[in-house]
Amino acid sequence: MRSFKAAVVQTASVAFDPDRTIDKVDAFTKSAAEQGAQLVVFPEAFVGGYPKGLDFGARVGMRRPEGRESFRVYFDGAIEVPSVHTKRMGDIAASHGVHLVIGVIERDGGTLYCTVLFFSPQGELLGKHRKLMPTASERLVWGYGDGSTMPAFDTPLGKLGAVICWENYMPMLRMTMYSKGVSLYCAPTADDRDTWLSTMRHIALEGRCFVFSACQFTRRSDYPDDYAIDGDYTADSILMRGGSCIINPLGQLLTERVFDQDAVLTAEIDMNDIARGKYDFDVVGHYARPDVFRLMVNEAATPAMQNSTAMFGFHGELPE
Repeated sequence: MRSFKAAVVQTASVAFDPDRTIDKVDAFTKSAAEQGAQLVVFPEAFVGGYPKGLDFGARVGMRRPEGRESFRVYFDGAIEVPSVHTKRMGDIAASHGVHLVIGVIERDGGTLYCTVLFFSPQGELLGKHRKLMPTASERLVWGYGDGSTMPAFDTPLGKLGAVICWENYMPMLRMTMYSKGVSLYCAPTADDRDTWLSTMRHIALEGRCFVFSACQFTRRSDYPDDYAIDGDYTADSILMRGGSCIINPLGQLLTERVFDQDAVLTAEIDMNDIARGKYDFDVVGHYARPDVFRLMVNEAATPAMQNSTAMFGFHGELPE
């Protein structure tokens, strides 16, 4: 199997400003491509912004008008999929000849979703994954994805998929991705804690896959002046410190974690390491016990409204 170079990007989005953020996507993708990267992974909620520290004016049994306005700003800074914004990101992937994996805030109707988009080196939007389970206060502003957006893409580099931030603590979701054969496991995140590394190493070992985790590095100055966050912050105060990494199928770091600065971290990916790792552990193969444990996954879309004819098989008039 072939080798290639991959990159994870660590920098801040321009909060709530997709156009200026996509300018940064272009610049950092260009930097990664110039270093030879064929796969470039950006952080969670990069286009649209991760609203670190906002409470959106919510208390049990009440919502403040100021919080509604904060949500309105966040809503206006999200993007539709597809849209002129996704077209531009596709053009960036094509211009630099890379597979691009990037976190966005997706607007669909009146709901926002934390989503990851996948672009081919030809600029095609391959598909998306919506975060299944927003964590804690994220549930105030993000909807829930369903099983219809858990893709795994066959690419010339390997089988590509993504699991977002604390979704990685959902064992059944991880098992779903392993069962799909994901070898290039992307984990865009907003978790900059020391403990995040142990999670990423565990997944690499458990799935015998390469793991690419990208986290933003943000300062207070990356958000608007009227950003309603509590605390005594200066413009240089760090809100997210990064800690991105690339890990091989035996849990070994291929890049050192970098904190408190922008970075494009690159590593050589030897796909032969997949087979070397599965020699003694294949969680969906010779190390599985399907006679004892089996996973059922519903990958159907679950819209709020479904046509009754399609649902119940009626044709023509409903029976009396």
